[in-house]
Amino acid sequence: MLALDEEWRRLTVRVEELRAEQNRGSKDIAATDPLARERLIDHLREVSGELKGLEPQLARVEEELREVAARLPNVPDEAAPDGLSEEDNVEVRRWGEPPAFDFEPRDHLALGEALGLLDVERAAKTSGSRFAYLIGPAVRIQFALVQMGLDFAEARGFTPVIPPVLVREEAMFGTGFLPNDAVNIYSTREDDLYLAGTSEVPLASLHAHEILDAGELPKRYAGYSTCFRREAGTYGKDMRGIFRLHQFDKVEMYSFVLPEDSRSEHERFLGWEEEFFRSLEIPYRVVDTCTGDLGASAARKFDLEAWIPSQRKYREITSTSNTTDFQARRLDCRVRLPEGNRTVHTVNGTLCAIGRTLIALLENNQREDGSLTLPKSLHPYLPERDRVLAQPR
Repeated sequence: MLALDEEWRRLTVRVEELRAEQNRGSKDIAATDPLARERLIDHLREVSGELKGLEPQLARVEEELREVAARLPNVPDEAAPDGLSEEDNVEVRRWGEPPAFDFEPRDHLALGEALGLLDVERAAKTSGSRFAYLIGPAVRIQFALVQMGLDFAEARGFTPVIPPVLVREEAMFGTGFLPNDAVNIYSTREDDLYLAGTSEVPLASLHAHEILDAGELPKRYAGYSTCFRREAGTYGKDMRGIFRLHQFDKVEMYSFVLPEDSRSEHERFLGWEEEFFRSLEIPYRVVDTCTGDLGASAARKFDLEAWIPSQRKYREITSTSNTTDFQARRLDCRVRLPEGNRTVHTVNGTLCAIGRTLIALLENNQREDGSLTLPKSLHPYLPERDRVLAQPR
């Protein structure tokens, strides 16, 4: 990167010198005597020849520099823990006690199949691995979680949005999913569109190439969408059940804020995620993500990991990231201020990843006979028959 930048600077200076010399010479030709004119014309031919050789070099170096720069991640927040992988993430706190079963807990797939909620075998025949049918009460639970999430978000100043799930390359690049994560993205060749892996992508693009008024900020959106992810390179991991699917649904929070407010907004997002999962009575822990596990766009990220009884450990159920000016800069979203326009900051967070939340609800609320009672916070959004689920006879 540094060598390319140095080469670009050297070539740029020389090309600009030659172009300036060419312009001056062109203006001087008419004012010179015939003998000097011939010498000047010969010199300008030399200048033109050198330019013809250097301009393609400069264009090539500029393109290489753009490609390398596009892969550079955001600068980590100084408070983010140092480390290279998820083993270096730092636990911040825990909430709730994992249930103490006096029987061997079943995993979500066994429970879901027994209760008539899930069918992954038929989904595999229809679409291949990493797909699932949600059936009967599971559908009601999904939309109960969505409605509960939207009510929760609206009460905290978010505007509900159902965004497009097919987006242009600019939207994927702007949010940092291209070029680094291209292997995990579905695309349509005929239309040059991409299937978004999170509504963060279209929500971030909602104000691309716009200048927002400072009085409008923060602008908060809660997007509900189906999401798509190829999950390339994860074969053999989390293959059982619905933990890691190619198609899933989420309620995603997204906020455009003043640069000086992004840290406090990020803390608010984390607090809201915790409040939501406490209302669902799901035991969890908060993890501060290390620098090597942040991904391309995040300067700081917190994960919420729910207790999964069948695995006897906490697993990621949601996260929230402060992307500072990384996405807004690439999408050209600014704010109008008295001292001049500045790039806004953006914060994102998944309020409810439906599939993983369903896993946590099934496993943590199971009884020895295979039945389960869903938490009271969901009851207003469910038919009475679906608040307590028992195996069909």
